[in-house]
Amino acid sequence: MWWFNNKKGPSGFSASSTAEQVTEGIDGSGLTAIVTGASSGIGFETARVLALRGVHVVMAVRNLASGKDVQGTIIKENPSAKINAMELDVSSIASVRKFAADFNSSGLPLNILINNAGIMATPFLLSKDNIELQFATNHIGHFLLTNLLLENMKRTAQEHRREGRIVNISSRRHKFSYKEGIRFDKINDQSGYNCLSAYGQSKLANVLHANELARRLKVELLFMAKKQLNKEGLELTANSLHPGAISTNLFRHHSLFGALTGLLGKYFMKNIQQGAATTCYVALHPQVKGMNGYYFADSNIAEASAQANDANLARKLWDFSLDLINRCGHVPLL
Repeated sequence: MWWFNNKKGPSGFSASSTAEQVTEGIDGSGLTAIVTGASSGIGFETARVLALRGVHVVMAVRNLASGKDVQGTIIKENPSAKINAMELDVSSIASVRKFAADFNSSGLPLNILINNAGIMATPFLLSKDNIELQFATNHIGHFLLTNLLLENMKRTAQEHRREGRIVNISSRRHKFSYKEGIRFDKINDQSGYNCLSAYGQSKLANVLHANELARRLKVELLFMAKKQLNKEGLELTANSLHPGAISTNLFRHHSLFGALTGLLGKYFMKNIQQGAATTCYVALHPQVKGMNGYYFADSNIAEASAQANDANLARKLWDFSLDLINRCGHVPLL
């Protein structure tokens, strides 16, 4: 990136900081993290750097063969890395349920959940569960995954006496959703579909999800404190972030963006190492301890849109997401 991105924020890091730089000197030994979409792009770099810092990383990947290849690449570079791959298609409710059940029954603890997998600007498509594909992949799958892994994370935080962190990868594009923010009555409306607005909608949902989850966690902790039930010291946070404009295969569905990315990317966009920095910072850095319900960019606190900070919209999305999952004919989610 050009030199003008080197201005450091209060954290001491900038848009040009890399994932290795923001985690330098941090010991992640004893922590276990799940990274969705870890077989390429910033998901791969996130998994690599967390493993480099001693974290046991579970790569949740749609293509298990590709995941195994990535696992081998990381271990070849870092023979002591604790890393393995599990199959997960976040666009499929059945796949999310299977992954969560398999992980929870494995006996592994869970300290960090990084909801990273995503698609961008696809033509209008429906998921296997008949939900608009970007909304299904970027939001609904991660919403369900988080819910199904939450008890594991709470238990791990109490038993290990270490803060658990849930990290939603959003985008600056969350500021450019449809006018109404979330089109609750038109999620599957093909006639009014705009591929970029639909992407913005799903990214807005990522921020709203993190904010509402953070609120619920705060309420739960206050209740436990009043009842003197939190003697084990439960600490669990949820935050969201914008990784930055990065040249990745997210642009594969949009030929114009793909062409511009190839031509100008090295001048105006982050590379993969820089793109994974904010994710690794929010997931691992001591500066983020106790921070709950924040939005980050360039490894610093940033300002989300007014819609993203709308508590009523966040609660409505939570209830809508639960209802949408339950209406798909699967085991009810409470």
